[in-house]
Amino acid sequence: MNLVVLTPQRQIFEGEITSVKVPGISGQFEILRGHAPIVSALGEGVITVKSASGEAQSYEISKGFVEVLGKEVALLVQEVED
Repeated sequence: MNLVVLTPQRQIFEGEITSVKVPGISGQFEILRGHAPIVSALGEGVITVKSASGEAQSYEISKGFVEVLGKEVALLVQEVED
């Protein structure tokens, strides 16, 4: 699947991934290949991205939204701390 992480100022990440964990407003959840289409609000917390090569990267975010549609995942967040 392809992930893009955007803030109003810049693009943080774009690339092929195997999974991403996000801080939903009701708790953390993980998105894997084949996930049902969804749009969900995100709370403050850490997103963990596992790339296609197996490397994990984490980013601290403050609020936003996630959209999953087919093989595309988009995270639209207010702020990111690397």
